[in-house]
Amino acid sequence: MARLEWTEDLNTGIEVIDGQHKRIVEYINRLHDARILKKRNMIGEVITATVDYTLSHFSFEEALMEDAGYEFTRPHKKVHELFIRRVSEYQQRFKDGEDVAEELYDLLARWLFNHIRHDDASYVKSVKSNMKKLATDKGEGGWLSRSINKFFK
Repeated sequence: MARLEWTEDLNTGIEVIDGQHKRIVEYINRLHDARILKKRNMIGEVITATVDYTLSHFSFEEALMEDAGYEFTRPHKKVHELFIRRVSEYQQRFKDGEDVAEELYDLLARWLFNHIRHDDASYVKSVKSNMKKLATDKGEGGWLSRSINKFFK
């Protein structure tokens, strides 16, 4: 399988989400490169970085969906949980000495683009609508004020 290429149909129109998705593609491509170079230590580092970044991305994405009141947030979270479980199994197999790089790369490459095009595409309208409201809500109890209190107090 070749390196992944980002195409315009993968854009959600939510800049921060698209940037995060592109970063995940970069991680997957690093796994591809490490696999080709047959550098086990590099493969391990990339697997760890991919899992860590993906967990952060999922948390962020889920928070956006919850804030937007997206009706399918719970099933979407379940999809994320199942994916993390699968990838964690690969991570453990790698730690146990198994060569999982090609198999994991294939899974990541297929899953990510399918997930963006189908699962993520379904929340875009809700989240974008909510983001427009949030951007204009600068009052005392508004999004900016709540976020500052949540993260910095």
